[in-house]
Amino acid sequence: MTIRGLAVMLLSMAMAADAGAAVTKAAFGKMPDGTAVDIYTLKSDALEVKVMTYGARIVAINTADKNGKVADVVLGYDKLSDYLADKKTYFGSIVGRYGNRIAHGEFKLDGKTYDVPKNDGGINSLHGGTVGFDQHVWTGKEVPGGVEMTLVSKDGDQGFPGTLTAHVRYTVHGRTLRIDYSESTDKDTVVNLTNHTYFNLGGVGSGTILDEEITINADRFTPTDKGLIPTGELAPVAGTPMDFRNATVIGKRIHADYEPLKLAGGYDHNWVLNGADGQLKLAAKVHDLKSGRVMTVQTTEPGVQFYTGNFLDGTFKSASGWPYAKNTALCLETQHFPDSPNHPSFPSTELKPGQTRHSTTTFTFTTQK
Repeated sequence: MTIRGLAVMLLSMAMAADAGAAVTKAAFGKMPDGTAVDIYTLKSDALEVKVMTYGARIVAINTADKNGKVADVVLGYDKLSDYLADKKTYFGSIVGRYGNRIAHGEFKLDGKTYDVPKNDGGINSLHGGTVGFDQHVWTGKEVPGGVEMTLVSKDGDQGFPGTLTAHVRYTVHGRTLRIDYSESTDKDTVVNLTNHTYFNLGGVGSGTILDEEITINADRFTPTDKGLIPTGELAPVAGTPMDFRNATVIGKRIHADYEPLKLAGGYDHNWVLNGADGQLKLAAKVHDLKSGRVMTVQTTEPGVQFYTGNFLDGTFKSASGWPYAKNTALCLETQHFPDSPNHPSFPSTELKPGQTRHSTTTFTFTTQK
């Protein structure tokens, strides 16, 4: 079976098995200005996902291991105040208006130069700037099997042109969490939304993710400079520690004497996914051998950022006091490529009035003995 065929089959199986996820809503606290924050629980027979309106964040994903033991497999907090205090990790959030990095906080569009905040070491722009989409309270609306989050970002927000309306819909279908994105604008702009959830399939508090196996469906990746900005090259993964076309233990080569890994302090790179942009395809598969949990990621996006939590340093902790230290989780951020507005050869992130951009990413949780 082809990789594309596998992706379609997995999603079809999940949809067929779905008996309709139950959705409940509860208060999760208030912002300093008094704005209410709500949390939605999406629950099927096999999966429970909690999403809150602050940052449109995934707060928890509870799923069983090979022995039927249920655990939360994402990093986060149980109090809104802890999310408000954490300005570094982006746990579970939707990042934007431009997820990932823009070199020197600058890009050109329609002959005009736009400047956006240099919040990444004072050099580059990261995840939309100093007050990105992760720090806004979105409007939540219950939909069948899930919740739709909406945010309107005004013209000039963080320096980006155009009033952008973003909808992010989370739905649960059996063992699958599906995220559907759509964006529209009233002026030419650039947009690159993604979800920044940190996963540990062993469960929060189980240790690092270095013993988990990962497969990434990509023959190429985008090498970066020391600021983690793509050089513009689409380099082959063959013969390098970036080759995950076959299942490989994450920690096996993470400390290799290889320049891209040394610059990033581990894996923090964009892989160029095999398959057509806009078509659902396999992005990655992660297997935690001890618990038996398996997560399969499919997307219509052209790339995925595989990040091994290199900047986690134990400053922040779980509700039980477990330190969120280096390599205690991984991210798989489906996306367009970093710094695409400054690389005309990359898939375009431009969005024009009258257009609506759609993308879909799914996370399917199964077990393997």
